[in-house]
Amino acid sequence: MDFAQLRDETARAAAAEAGGVDPTLLGDFLDELTLVASTGKALPDRALAACRALGARAADGGVPLRALVDLYLSAAWRIWKELPTVRDATDAATVRNVGEAVLRASDAAVAAAAEGFQAARRFAVRREESARREFVDDLLGGTADIGALAARSEEFGLDLGGPHVLAVATAGTPFVDATPIVSRVEDAVSRASGGGDTLVTTKEGLLTCVLPAGAAESTVESLMATLRRSLGERGWRVGIGRAYPGAAGVLRSYEEARDALDLAARLGLPGPVARSVDLLVYQVLLRDRAAITDLIDTVLTPLTTARGGARPLLDTLAAYAAHGGNTAATARALHLAVRTVTYRLDRIAALTGYDPARPDDRYVLQTAVLGARLMDWPEASEG
Repeated sequence: MDFAQLRDETARAAAAEAGGVDPTLLGDFLDELTLVASTGKALPDRALAACRALGARAADGGVPLRALVDLYLSAAWRIWKELPTVRDATDAATVRNVGEAVLRASDAAVAAAAEGFQAARRFAVRREESARREFVDDLLGGTADIGALAARSEEFGLDLGGPHVLAVATAGTPFVDATPIVSRVEDAVSRASGGGDTLVTTKEGLLTCVLPAGAAESTVESLMATLRRSLGERGWRVGIGRAYPGAAGVLRSYEEARDALDLAARLGLPGPVARSVDLLVYQVLLRDRAAITDLIDTVLTPLTTARGGARPLLDTLAAYAAHGGNTAATARALHLAVRTVTYRLDRIAALTGYDPARPDDRYVLQTAVLGARLMDWPEASEG
């Protein structure tokens, strides 16, 4: 058997031992080892460049790095004893010197192939991340072609033909892709939804989850449980939109979820969840800004003349409404004396002409106070 036949047979045997990978991933490695054995020189730069290219090819072809390394090392030890320089050696020193040269060359070849492999994998990851980010931006940006989004969504595990719910979380620290908490949420959401039709990502510092409508409740519970374990009980909130079908529906639910977070923050609502369906009455107020502004100006502006400004009186009105007009409960909530609360309520009645103790007047005052919170009044007007 001539050396060319031996080389090819060695490559095939090494490829089989490495799990059945393509033997051509060795390139000219075995020929290069023959030259190294006869000259004692290191692998030339062109040979190392070829190994890097072969490593990249292996990564693109889905070959595991361990199998690639196994291919090169298996081929090296198989060909070693058949190298002409070793076979024809007459003394131990020659065999030792050839062995050192071949080992150095094998090490350099494996390192170069691994370098090319890892570079190709990093490029593939960046390319995938870029494609995913572009898809997310198009999906939640509202400017992309709907039909094209539906086709692209399958690549990311979404079936936009069905209805989806958007859950959007905010926390004291912005959420960022490729961080442990995002990975934990992604795993929890995937398990809770049955393993598919979900997308977890970040956008503008918010954690954004696209969830199948049929499993939305249980999936949101898993999302919240993960946030509690990672962030504690406070400092975060989840906004939830309603279920809608299609790519346009995802965008609509996303906007509702974000609006719910915004409203909950502005109104100072308790609890970690803000559901858009529960906040529709506030949306009604916001839709007619002229009317709510007129109501605030007419009913609440007189409170700005009070000593200390309108804020203490507004907080008292809000607590009084929240506790069903119970003065003692309002005082406990505000950590005030009952006499102080009574004085403030009387002062409100005197300044506005609306008596908080009367149900009809209390409704007008409560609506005006809600509007003030939504419009950030009076702070916004003072700014």
